[in-house]
Amino acid sequence: MNTQFNKDSYLSMELLRFTTAGSVDDGKSTLIGRLLLDCKAIFEDQLEAVEATSKRRGFDHLDLSLVTDGLKAEREQGITIDVAYRYFATPKRKFIIADTPGHIQYTRNMITGASTANLAIILVDARKGVVEQTNRHSFIASLLGIPHVVVCINKMDLVDYNQDVFEQIVSEYKKLSSKLDVKDVQFIPISALKGDNVVERSENMEWYQGSSLLYQLEHVHITGDENHIDCRFPVQYVIRPQQDKFHDYRGYAGRIASGIFKPGDKVKILPSGFTSEITSIGLFEQGEFRELQEAFSPQSVSITLDTDLDISRGDMIVRENNIPNIGQDIEMMICWLNEKKLVPGGKYALKHTTKEARCVIKEVRYRVDINTFHRDEINKEIGMNDIGRVLIRTTVPLFYDSYRKNRTTGSLILIDEATNETVGAGIII
Repeated sequence: MNTQFNKDSYLSMELLRFTTAGSVDDGKSTLIGRLLLDCKAIFEDQLEAVEATSKRRGFDHLDLSLVTDGLKAEREQGITIDVAYRYFATPKRKFIIADTPGHIQYTRNMITGASTANLAIILVDARKGVVEQTNRHSFIASLLGIPHVVVCINKMDLVDYNQDVFEQIVSEYKKLSSKLDVKDVQFIPISALKGDNVVERSENMEWYQGSSLLYQLEHVHITGDENHIDCRFPVQYVIRPQQDKFHDYRGYAGRIASGIFKPGDKVKILPSGFTSEITSIGLFEQGEFRELQEAFSPQSVSITLDTDLDISRGDMIVRENNIPNIGQDIEMMICWLNEKKLVPGGKYALKHTTKEARCVIKEVRYRVDINTFHRDEINKEIGMNDIGRVLIRTTVPLFYDSYRKNRTTGSLILIDEATNETVGAGIII
């Protein structure tokens, strides 16, 4: 009975997704390793392997970066190349961590890891202060609409836990963040290697009156980050079981992008414009199918309607009096992910929610100078890891919102049709 209670309690716990970013050797992987170690979230065999490797390399301490750096090249070079995901939980919350690379050439991987994050931890080396990659990662965090940013000034042990060093970096970063759309920024002085202010408050920095990093992660308010106003349900699949038990069942399955749906709601189907009423909402969970009295983002559900309509993958169910933008000319910021440069006038495949289409790059408005955040309207060439503003035209109308309003219906990806590689991540303005 107690086991079942704990299991149900765990499943109902709030989930926080966060990403780490910073320049090379700022200690991102070490910080995550310290978090996992001090939260007792590392298995004994993993810890033994880390201890053995640390001794073999001649370290007199645990090299905690080995906990997340899983690729052979990462371990050899002591850097993060790919996005590493780690999962752990405390009695207050569940967490998914995306450890992203610091090298400029792997900036595209940060975009992958940060696209679903509620919070970004940006590390700054106390000895170096704010550098180019701090600018770049802060800009991406702002661009991706990450609601909460925690700036961790790391390696405070190497500057003798000096308060003046911390306050100088805080002042530098505040000047930087004033140019960006970042609303909630917190600053914490830490030493990932020694564990200062990571899980427990540090005795070496009595001048710091704030909370530890773990306390901040456990208590940051994220309930209001979801859009529960604009109802958007992109249809992914039409369910027809063809069984006696569900003989006439026709359900429209998908993941709710935003809003709250209830049986009895009047809805409109896009692109047809027909209206209907929700008769039931079903959820398949833990091997059972059960009906819900309401469903909300990001649940994956099946919706049935009181009228038989021609609805298929790529269509969208919305409220009658609250519909998204519908159009083929889309203005967006593009994060370019491929070695082949963006081609003005080029044609690409496109995926937006559950809809697939093709598009052409009508115009490149400008490229962003990542160091100054200024618009470069002269050199508009967009290559790998560059960010710019473009206008595209799609072959069919899309049902979209601005990214600020809805991170799901406000984003899309571009695909090279020849290689099937994802070449760009678009953020609709």
